[in-house]
Amino acid sequence: MVIQWYPGHMAKAHREMQSSLKVIDIVCYVLDARAPQACINPEYKKLTANKPCVFVFNKIDLADTAKIERLRAELIQRGDACVLLNSQKSSEKSKLIKAFQGIPVAAVEKLKARGVYRPTRILVVGVPNCGKSTLINLLGGKKVAVTGDRPGVTKGQQWVRLCDGIELLDTPGTLWSNFDNQATALRLAFIGSVKDDIIEDLTEVAAELLKELASEYPALLAERYGIDIEQKGGMFVLDDICRKRGYIVRGGEADLERGAKAVIDDFRKGRIGKITLCDFD
Repeated sequence: MVIQWYPGHMAKAHREMQSSLKVIDIVCYVLDARAPQACINPEYKKLTANKPCVFVFNKIDLADTAKIERLRAELIQRGDACVLLNSQKSSEKSKLIKAFQGIPVAAVEKLKARGVYRPTRILVVGVPNCGKSTLINLLGGKKVAVTGDRPGVTKGQQWVRLCDGIELLDTPGTLWSNFDNQATALRLAFIGSVKDDIIEDLTEVAAELLKELASEYPALLAERYGIDIEQKGGMFVLDDICRKRGYIVRGGEADLERGAKAVIDDFRKGRIGKITLCDFD
C-alpha cells in the first residue's frame, strides 16, 4: 500500500500561502505532538522564505512529554522558538502571545520609531487536523475559525486580528505533493491528517500503528487491550485485539476492519496513553 494525497485545493493553498509571505513577519508552524516530525514539510524553509518560525507542539495533552522536550531542545539549539500547547485550554493563550512577542520584527520596530504602529503579521500553517483552527480560536477569544476533528475543515485563508498587536493569517491544512518517505505518510494517517476514506486498506494502517506501538510503547498497548504482544507482527496483534473484544465474523474469523477502526480511534482519542511517534539520531 502506498499513501499519496495532494488534492487540488492543497496546491492552491500552497500558492496562496507563498503569495502572502511578502506581508508576513513570523510563521507559526503548528505540529501535532503525537507525530511532530511527520508534520513538517521537508521544504518548509523554502516555502516560508526563511521567515522567523515559532513551532507549536499542539495536542500536548495526548503526547509523550519526555520525547517532546527532547525535540524542543533540538529546535531551540538551532535557533527556533517552541511552544508546548493544549489549544483547548484558554489558560494556554499567554504562552503563545509571549512567544510571538519575543521575536523582534525589524519592519514593525522601524515603523514604531517613526510613530507608526502596525500589527505583527503571523502566518499559521500546518498539516490537516493538527488543530490550527482551535489555536486561532484560542488566540481570538471567540469562535473565529471553523473547527473539526477531520482534515479539510478550513477551506480558505482568513485574517484574524487580535488585541495584542498581532494579526493572524489562517491557512487550510496542507500536505506536500509527494511522500518520498512512506513511514512519514503512515504517521500522518495515524493522526488523521490523511483522510481515512482515501486509504486503500485501514487494516494495514492499523497493523503498522500497532507494530510501532509494540516497539515503542509495549506496556501501554498490553494494558489497554489485555493481550500478549511480544514477538508478534502488527496484523497478529490486531487479530488478538479483535478476538479479545469479540469482533468476530461468520466462520470464526476476526473482523479486522472493525478492529482497525477501533484501534485507530483509540490512538487518536488518547485512550492507549500519551504517545509521540518520532525518530532521534
